[in-house]
Amino acid sequence: MIAYVDDHLIRALFAIDLVALFLLLAAMVWSVVRPDRRIWPPPARRSWQFVMTWICYRAALGLNACLLVLDWNSWVFAGGLRWLLGIPLALLGGMLALWGLATIGRKNSWGIRDGLVDFGPYRFTRNPQTLGFNVLFLGLSVIANSQFLWVTHGLLALVLIVMPLSEEDWLKEQYGEGYERYRRETPRFL
Repeated sequence: MIAYVDDHLIRALFAIDLVALFLLLAAMVWSVVRPDRRIWPPPARRSWQFVMTWICYRAALGLNACLLVLDWNSWVFAGGLRWLLGIPLALLGGMLALWGLATIGRKNSWGIRDGLVDFGPYRFTRNPQTLGFNVLFLGLSVIANSQFLWVTHGLLALVLIVMPLSEEDWLKEQYGEGYERYRRETPRFL
């Protein structure tokens, strides 16, 4: 932890991050339980669902970045082994997530229909961004050695695991049998 940063600031950032993550998780769970009134994927780009989910998601990512820096090395992994484990995980996860994003495009990634994608990393997993981001977050948590980051990255991983469950009914509605065939042939994560 950086010595000149007040612990109260770090705890406040952590608390705000938790609020954003719990709102996101609640939205994803609601969308799985009530697909007829889903929040994610949003009905339109200018909808309150779109705005709320993206504000919370971006806030969580930004606050996680702050915690990574401000709460650096506050936990139990003091040795150099964390670098040997964390860097390859972060690089591998980041590359997979970026490959998935580049393949699917911004609109599809934002929950706006822009065509069914079943090529690139989507040949191997229906959710390469989820898989990649979770591996990236694991690597960053190992490297940063922040107790708060482990909690927030764990919650963000849970959000990202529930998110595809909320998308599946929507994808079936949008793409019909094409999506059903793809779903049967390609695993959700691995």
